[in-house]
Amino acid sequence: MRFLFFVIGLFLFTSVHSQQDESLRIIVIPFNKEGQEMRQVYEADSLSHVRVAIAKVKSAFDTAQIKTIDLHPILKNITNDRIIVHNQQTSLKGQILQQAAADIYIEVEAKIVKTNRGNSVTVILNAYDAFSGQSISNGLGHSPKFYTENYERLSEKALDKFLKNFLQNTKIAFDDLSKNGRSITLNIGLAEETDMDLDTEVGKEGDLLSDVIEKWLEENALKSQFNIQGITATQMIVNEVKIPKLDKANNKNYSPSKFAKAFYKHLKSLGIDSVRDVQGTNIFITIE
Repeated sequence: MRFLFFVIGLFLFTSVHSQQDESLRIIVIPFNKEGQEMRQVYEADSLSHVRVAIAKVKSAFDTAQIKTIDLHPILKNITNDRIIVHNQQTSLKGQILQQAAADIYIEVEAKIVKTNRGNSVTVILNAYDAFSGQSISNGLGHSPKFYTENYERLSEKALDKFLKNFLQNTKIAFDDLSKNGRSITLNIGLAEETDMDLDTEVGKEGDLLSDVIEKWLEENALKSQFNIQGITATQMIVNEVKIPKLDKANNKNYSPSKFAKAFYKHLKSLGIDSVRDVQGTNIFITIE
């Protein structure tokens, strides 16, 4: 009877755990040094220890019932046997993340360390929010030193030291992101030719423009979470604004550009023209 209860309990735990993680999608990719080609790092025989490390990280997330996306078919589809040069790598990573539709990407770096006391491998993992590029977790491990050139096995031993904690920290960070949103910045300035500033009275009640903006942030930032670093008559710097991870209207990622558009429309409703520029998670508003 106890065994039956144990089996039922294990089934329920596995089912709940799977439901909790089914929305999380992860892709594991190699870290590229400047001038390296992603395909070279992934496929070169001399770098097979990197590929083994990637496979082990992917397997760990699969075992934890967290959805992973296989890099190889995506990379093959994108490159189409073209040579990937350095100045294409940023766009290549973006294409990979777009095709994978991943929430998190993990960069894997595996360094061989040779000494007269034996060889070892150091593995570095960095997890990033695929949408904003924000670092959410990292880990590092060193294998013991052995008189061997089996670097694939040394990569595995290095990962054994910290992979479980890295996985847990990545999952916790994603859960926090889902609950508390992403952080963006908002920088508001004035065009040289404008005849108003942040101390100008606007609206029916004649509030200062800076106060109106602050009130709008209270109503539109996720859970009213934002932090104003400084305000002058000519500039307002909001060094953190929380926005939701998902847009409730379509259940897709809520982008900084959508937040900037909503703010632009609010200014427009006050009779204020502005220009918006969105660079990653940084929004720049220039009042004209």
